[in-house]
Amino acid sequence: MITYSVGRSITAEQYVELLNSCTLGARRPVDDTGRVRLMLEHANLLVTAWDGELLVGASRCLSDYSYVTYCSDLAVRESHQSQGIGRELLKRTLETGGCTVVLLSAPQAVEYYPHIGFQQHPSAWTVRPGQL
Repeated sequence: MITYSVGRSITAEQYVELLNSCTLGARRPVDDTGRVRLMLEHANLLVTAWDGELLVGASRCLSDYSYVTYCSDLAVRESHQSQGIGRELLKRTLETGGCTVVLLSAPQAVEYYPHIGFQQHPSAWTVRPGQL
């Protein structure tokens, strides 16, 4: 049975293990625990999914709780995918934040988000440190 929690603290090590259990590990700084710790500390909305004591999913976000919530990561352990966990994490993120959820899809998940009700936005832009 999967249980969900809003605001439950997790360690950087738990998060790295979750990221490495799915495709996000390849695109996150999993070899830099200090940076991952900061990613968790500065997120102000964290929704997690648990199978007993095992972290099986997380929605890590920044929200102003009035206009927009940016979902930085939606991670679900590969062994637990296709069970509705990602959808439930995003549903609880949307309910808790109380406003529009925005995210950038991982390449492998481009087809997932329309399937669960997200609408694609035609203009998203990024810039990395040192590029301006």
